[in-house]
Amino acid sequence: MSLLPESLASWIVIAVLLFWFVGAYNRLVRLRATVLQAYTTLDAALSKQLDFVQASITAELPAEAPPNELLSSIAPLQASTTQLGTLLGATRLHPLDAGGMAALATALQVWIGAWQRQHPDAVTVFDADGTLSRPAQLQPGSVAAVPSAIEPIAWPEPSAAAEIARNQFNIAVRHYNSALAQFPALLVAWAVRLRPAAPLL
Repeated sequence: MSLLPESLASWIVIAVLLFWFVGAYNRLVRLRATVLQAYTTLDAALSKQLDFVQASITAELPAEAPPNELLSSIAPLQASTTQLGTLLGATRLHPLDAGGMAALATALQVWIGAWQRQHPDAVTVFDADGTLSRPAQLQPGSVAAVPSAIEPIAWPEPSAAAEIARNQFNIAVRHYNSALAQFPALLVAWAVRLRPAAPLL
């Protein structure tokens, strides 16, 4: 009879730990699902931007064989568009992979730079909330600076959708990573092998 209180106390402790573990796990899973949902929106916005640029490339090509000068001027934009499309497809399969997101971010910066060199007068910047920030003041032949982690991106298509989606994805990633780093939730993350995600900078 003397063992009953100790046994009962042990079961209570186990039940509390199990309840805590399940609660922490469910919270991390919800935050992870929010990141994945935000990436789906971002992926659609990036795909629309790619379609816009590809359509502009097609429109610039004349019906007859273009001169070498035209081909050489369009080639960097075409190559970066193809590369970004490929990496976007790969990232779509594993949107929480930090290495894949870093590669996508690099390809995105190269692509934005190629667009701005090709169309220096067709660049508009939107803030993260979707409001028009400012038209990029570029002189003909100049190149805009590569977007930083703080500055919004000057998207080719004059739409705020991509910048809004990027901001929402980055916020979701920040909340998810913050939860992963908190104690004792980080023990749950370690136990079920949840890894931090990476923002699109």
